[in-house]
Amino acid sequence: MKNFFILTFYFLRTLLILCSPGGAKKLMAENIMLRKQLITVGCNRKRAPNLSLWDRLHFGFLAGLINPIRLASIAIIIKPSMLIKFHKAIVKRKYSALFSNKSRRKPGPAGPSQDLINAVIAMKQRNPLFGCRRIAMQINEMFDLDIEKDDVWRILKKHYKPVSCDDGPSWLTFLGHTKDSLWSTDFFRCESILFKSHWVMVLMDQYTRRIIGFGVHRGDLNGIAICAMFNKIISNKPPPQYLSSDHDPLFRFHRWQANLRILEIEEIKSIPFAPMSHPFVERLIRICRNELLDRSLFWTDLDLQRKLEQFRDYFNEHRAHLGVDGRIPNKVAENKNSNVINLKKYRWKSHCRGLFQLPIAA
Repeated sequence: MKNFFILTFYFLRTLLILCSPGGAKKLMAENIMLRKQLITVGCNRKRAPNLSLWDRLHFGFLAGLINPIRLASIAIIIKPSMLIKFHKAIVKRKYSALFSNKSRRKPGPAGPSQDLINAVIAMKQRNPLFGCRRIAMQINEMFDLDIEKDDVWRILKKHYKPVSCDDGPSWLTFLGHTKDSLWSTDFFRCESILFKSHWVMVLMDQYTRRIIGFGVHRGDLNGIAICAMFNKIISNKPPPQYLSSDHDPLFRFHRWQANLRILEIEEIKSIPFAPMSHPFVERLIRICRNELLDRSLFWTDLDLQRKLEQFRDYFNEHRAHLGVDGRIPNKVAENKNSNVINLKKYRWKSHCRGLFQLPIAA
């Protein structure tokens, strides 16, 4: 044990002598540091050398062996411009610490609440086809808020993670479908699951954007079939004063024109070969195809009529419409405001056999 203490004492004494500046050690350390600096500066670089951690430790150890008076003379890497930049950086840091905001919270508006974020994410998950504008209109209508489509886009970009790339209905919803005073009108055709052609007449109120009704006919159309479909749609409803239609040959049947004269309805024709002159009902047909017919199948004309009536109820009573400033068509017709829902207490209700889900009061 005595020998161990003696060895430790001599080791510490030798280390202290080596670390103290002076004599041959000083000259050797100066030469080593100058050589190391010349190697670092001599690299083919147009900017200041990027010192590694080992270089910094090396220079720091050698600086401890050199006399502080000589240290300023041999430090060739440190230039006056570097000292000036270093001084400016310290001054900037000083005033930034004195006058900057001490809180770590980022400046700017607080952003949407967590309840609103949850509502937007839930609506997008339950209705994958809804875009940012549609979601914003539905949220504003249901909760009496004032958010923009850009706010919805930012929320979805940051928080929404789509489960899969398939935006179609679930298998349960798919199997559930396979079981079973200026108005505008037009026709479109669709195919059943058995590839039978069905003609659909759509009638809408151009002012409120309400769907008055749908008429379904299987097979070829004639004057009698068109009149029967139209009369069935407007039964128990006061007829309009004007009816807008395009130049389809189906509207040239004598029975159709005679039927309008009996009902005292004046027909207004759109511009020939210009679908944009008849935009509202054309847009409605596209909505019916994208949101209903392209996502479900039907067996018979009765099954198709039932699905179209469910879509009409959803469209008129729950779906916010861009053409009426994001309001619901029935509310526009009745000149009423929607019931405001508490953002903290609401539940989801399915429409059209689960194709759409919208929030209602809990």
